[in-house]
Amino acid sequence: MPKTTAWPFGTDANQDDPLTALRIPVVSSFNPEWKYIAAWIDVDTGPYSWGSQERPTDTEAAMLASYIDEYIHYFLGDRERQRMLKRPLDVEGRVVTRVFVKYGPDDWGYRVVTWQYGPLFVPTGPKVRGGEHEYAKHPGPLSLEQVMDLDHGIYPKRWLDWKTAHPDVFPAATGQDA
Repeated sequence: MPKTTAWPFGTDANQDDPLTALRIPVVSSFNPEWKYIAAWIDVDTGPYSWGSQERPTDTEAAMLASYIDEYIHYFLGDRERQRMLKRPLDVEGRVVTRVFVKYGPDDWGYRVVTWQYGPLFVPTGPKVRGGEHEYAKHPGPLSLEQVMDLDHGIYPKRWLDWKTAHPDVFPAATGQDA
């Protein structure tokens, strides 16, 4: 992706991260300022880490990009997609951003930026699992696909149909081997 002369996102998203070329915002806050459809948080802040401890694999990056595309396809449509393509990342004022965090191999969590109570991410990170602050309903570890399935609990059929239509990204949805 060519650099823009005026990166509109300031320090909210990392312009130079390779995931940006896939239109995946790479943020350093669990509550980014811009209304991205979805973002990946890449900071590890020590013993009370709320950031990723390792980068997404190529397969996981494809899943994140597909997650964003599914949202645009279902909620916004082609006209909004064309408008969004004028910016280097997909933002929309009506969106409630999902921030994904990678704790380790096949160990992911997500949060919705409007959450005010409960755990910061679901499932909670490995450092608090088994303790009083663990989110017992979904304790983890969960793969990125499992976390995305969890997030789509309200619209499971729509999401399952999307995954089935994209076996190159979600081979397990069609019974294919990864």
